Amino acid sequence: GTNNETQLHEFILLGLSSDWDSQVSLFVLFLLMYLVTVLGNFLIIVLIRLDSRLHTPMYFFLTNLSLVDASYATSIVPQLLAHFLATHKAIPFLSCAAQLFFSLGLGGIEFLLLAVMAYDRYVAVCDPLRYSVIMHAGLCTRLVITSWVSGSINSLVHTAITFQLPMCTNKYIDHIACETLAVVRLACVDTSSNKIAIMVSSIVLLMTPFFLVLLSYIQIISTILKIQSTEGRWKAFHTCASHLTMVVLCYGMAIFTYIQPHSSPSVLQEKLMSLFYAILTPMLNPMIYSLRNKEVKGAWQKLLGKFSGFASKLAT
Repeated sequence: GTNNETQLHEFILLGLSSDWDSQVSLFVLFLLMYLVTVLGNFLIIVLIRLDSRLHTPMYFFLTNLSLVDASYATSIVPQLLAHFLATHKAIPFLSCAAQLFFSLGLGGIEFLLLAVMAYDRYVAVCDPLRYSVIMHAGLCTRLVITSWVSGSINSLVHTAITFQLPMCTNKYIDHIACETLAVVRLACVDTSSNKIAIMVSSIVLLMTPFFLVLLSYIQIISTILKIQSTEGRWKAFHTCASHLTMVVLCYGMAIFTYIQPHSSPSVLQEKLMSLFYAILTPMLNPMIYSLRNKEVKGAWQKLLGKFSGFASKLAT
């Protein structure tokens, strides 16, 4: 009947904890992590723009990855922080839809970019002489645009399907953010088709890039094993180390959570997973690339050298 289908104007997010003291300490912790994330990714982007030696396909993709990471964190963390200190943890209907659209879209783009970067590493290791011919600017731009567009379209479709479900009077979302599965659970109609759609699209959007990454790395490893000198082998492996670390982190967690046999992830698991993607991976990404890469380290030193030279000029 029409009587219980009242129009919902807001949802209440139950968040991580209801204990005030722990919420304050979580606020401080996540605020610091968020600032490190945004600053770290911003610095990587600036560094790549400033250092001409980093104007290569790999760093062009890394710029996009850093942009995605900072945006992904921003789609979830500020609202999470506000809710740690609020007594009424409401989120307006439209904000909830926007949050779902951005976080889902950026998450998808991240997985696609990691696959694009795997292809880049594959060409670098397996066909180094033709690298600059194959990975020309036009192709790199097309690959990046395709990632952004595919992720966004997938997210748009999901958001539209999710928010046209009748929610009736249930407005409590047991999650830290407006996440697809958490919102779908509120519906007062049979949502098995929605759950199947989510499953199918996450498999397509997760497993397709994953298999491309896997394929690239099988080729990369077999090429590395054919290299005679230990030094050459180590050098080839080193070009892939940062990317491989990110892949293991991102895909590992997603596959572990979603592809579990017979059981859907528990609510706590879902919350932790969201935190992992919203805060941990985006924070680690710039660190992984800064610590593992000689080029990035060199660029940092060059920049700091310029900066200290500038500072001493000012001081005199």
